[in-house]
Amino acid sequence: MNIIIAGDGKVGTMLTRQLSSEGHDITVIDSDAAVLQQSVERYDVISVHGNCASMGVLQQAGVKEADLLIAATNADEVNLLCCTTAHALNPKLHTIARIRNPEYTEQIYRMRNIFGLSMVINPENQAATEIERLLKYPGFLRRDTFAKGKTEIVELRVDAGSKLCNVSLMDLRSIVKCQVLVCAVLRNGSAVAPRGDFVLREGDRIFVTALSQNLATLLRNLGLLSRRVRNVTICGGGKISYYLAAKLKKSGISVRIIEKDYARCRELCELLPEADVIHGNIREQDLLESEAVADADALVALTGLDELNMIVSLYGTSRSVPQVITKLSHTSNRSVVGNLALGSVISPRELVCSNIVRYVRAMENQTGAAISVHAIADGQAEAMEFLVEEHTRNCGKSLKEIKLKPNVLLVSISHGADTEIPNGNSSFRKGDTVVVVTNSRENIRQLNDIFA
Repeated sequence: MNIIIAGDGKVGTMLTRQLSSEGHDITVIDSDAAVLQQSVERYDVISVHGNCASMGVLQQAGVKEADLLIAATNADEVNLLCCTTAHALNPKLHTIARIRNPEYTEQIYRMRNIFGLSMVINPENQAATEIERLLKYPGFLRRDTFAKGKTEIVELRVDAGSKLCNVSLMDLRSIVKCQVLVCAVLRNGSAVAPRGDFVLREGDRIFVTALSQNLATLLRNLGLLSRRVRNVTICGGGKISYYLAAKLKKSGISVRIIEKDYARCRELCELLPEADVIHGNIREQDLLESEAVADADALVALTGLDELNMIVSLYGTSRSVPQVITKLSHTSNRSVVGNLALGSVISPRELVCSNIVRYVRAMENQTGAAISVHAIADGQAEAMEFLVEEHTRNCGKSLKEIKLKPNVLLVSISHGADTEIPNGNSSFRKGDTVVVVTNSRENIRQLNDIFA
């Protein structure tokens, strides 16, 4: 497909890398010539220097021949005008706009047809939603949901003293007392597709497929189920903090926000009257001590600086805060980050890119496209959900009769309201949904691509 990416910042660069690697023709627009030059040197893309909201620049980028435009500049207004102008030039064009300002949420929803928008993405709101989900099950580092909420792939760390330490996967069922499937293990920064004789070691990060109804059982039998989160301390008062505090307020969870900018503190007090807003610099340990951050049920580091977020999270871990969540914008060096005691790591940029890639794949394959796509194991593997359709091969056959491609694992099958973690005798039929895990090197676009 011909795709135009307007804005060559963090999100734009990640999308350029991902979509160009999947064989799409990419044209990148940005007002910074130096940034564009870097993208041209790294990836096989066309660059256009200029204002992406300009009709002339969009025509130069080939908007009339494009299939999709993604507007991901730092300015919401520019993204809106870019999509509106592009859609006027090419009414068949699909458009995706990144809109971050909470004030625009309602009008964007009501006026999306007027703006010519196919999809709206809000990185901060998506990140807040993900954090809220993690706070409901404090034992998990990450949760990805499939099959309309019936199946989840959750991430756990094997710490010293864990019941999982030195346990082979074939013995896992006897410990967790419920049906689960370990679909990937991260060891020393590298993803492994484990077999039954694989033995878990201290420091491993494991990705477990389980039915949503069994999550509490899984945590309880591992000794990880802690008391319900009742109070949360948020460091940083940005947009994610606002969205998260508003969501937690609805759940009856008390929220305390620490922010160094006095004007922003006043603003948050008006927006979130039920939250406690503290004016102070979290770089100062005295503040963390005086505000009893260590007494919180959960600590969420959401400042604009990755380094500061890591320091705050390390402090929280050292003081035995039950749950720690860290926002990181730059996640390129996963092997280093994965070895730090940062709790759950959230990347708004990765969440957004995952949603856009799923949309692109759905456009490319109107039949057989993945319903959902999630990058797991630090981006070294993907979990994809597919609908079994009439043309799907091997319908009705037991899994032990089906030969899959190397490094492909079928981890969940949903038959209407019933969902199972499959075994060799399981099978799928038309109308079912299946979840597949594969390493990122396998090019899986449709369900039939998983079969050897």
